[in-house]
This record gives sequence, C-alpha cells and structure tokens, in this order.
Amino acid sequence: MRVGVLALQGDFREHLNALTQCGVQGVEVRTPAELEKVDALIIPGGESTTIVSLAKTFEVFEPIKRRIASGMPTYGSCAGMIMLADHIVAAKDGQETFGGIDITVRRNAFGRQVDSFEAEVLAPEISASPICAIFIRAPWVEKVGQDVQVLASIEGSDGQSHVVAVRQGHLLATAFHPEITDDYSVHRYFLEKVCR
Repeated sequence: MRVGVLALQGDFREHLNALTQCGVQGVEVRTPAELEKVDALIIPGGESTTIVSLAKTFEVFEPIKRRIASGMPTYGSCAGMIMLADHIVAAKDGQETFGGIDITVRRNAFGRQVDSFEAEVLAPEISASPICAIFIRAPWVEKVGQDVQVLASIEGSDGQSHVVAVRQGHLLATAFHPEITDDYSVHRYFLEKVCR
C-alpha cells in the first residue's frame, strides 16, 4: 500500500516521519500524477484556506475531492479535519473543502496560537492508552451526522465536551496533531483499520 501525504503546506514532513515509524514509506503528493500513484492520503495540519489555494494552483484540488468521494482512505489532522468536513462554522468567505465526512467543524475553536495546549485524549477505539494530543489553533466538531463515529472528545475551556476525533467509513479526522508527538497510535489505526 502506498500512502501519500499532501505536501503543499503545513507539517507534512512530520506525517511522513510518523509513517516511517509505523513501517510504511510515505510519499509526498503535490500533483495529480503523484496522487494517482497512492492508495491512501494524509492531509496535514497547516492553514486550511492556504491548502485549498495551493491545491487549486497545483491542479490537485478536484482530483483529491474525486478520489475521496470514490473511497480513497484519507486521514486529516487539524486543518486536515477542516478539509474533510462537509460544513464549516466561522469559515472565510467562499471557503471550500474536499468534504466527505458529515460533520460541521468550527475553525480555531480552541483559540489562537497562544492558546495552544497539550492533553491526553481517551480514544479506546484507537488506543488502549491515552493519546498524547497537541492542539494548535484547533477546530472542534459542533455537529455529527448519523453515519459518523465519534472516537474522542475533550472538555474545552468553556466547560463543554467537544468532539475532536471522528471516523466515517474510509475517512478519519482529528482536531489535534499526533504527528508532532512520539505517539503513533492514530497513524497505526489509520493504516491498520481505516485503510484495510
């Protein structure tokens, strides 16, 4: 299985390293030709509107959207979660996504860069141990569709529980960045459960 990492912007190198730690050689994807050669895709954290802009510039936006719709296993972290969401709250005017997961996400829900934090997240479907999760200008999920499986939630500073990891069939998304930790359980779950 060849796993691609969208390498237009954001922390794609960290995802490539996480794949290597899981025994998989990841490949950078920037063009439609490179996308054609992969069986699965990871959309990294970064800035969602910039990812859209660059994906259109490199003419890979529509091909990715089609591959996701046709069943390509895809995992998105942070901005990647926004890119896989069907609906966005607090979106920039005309902001587009690849879509595929029947969720509504709120951009920058946990606050600005200075509000970044690390937490242990319980996600028994993914790992028997708590997952080390880093939240950087992270989204959260405000609404979940009927076919979406909630994998993890945490309490926000508002005292409310917020969904931070979801799966819908061949699609997985987390509001946090497991790729910048030494905890590779999310990547293993993607490779061993979602991609199979």
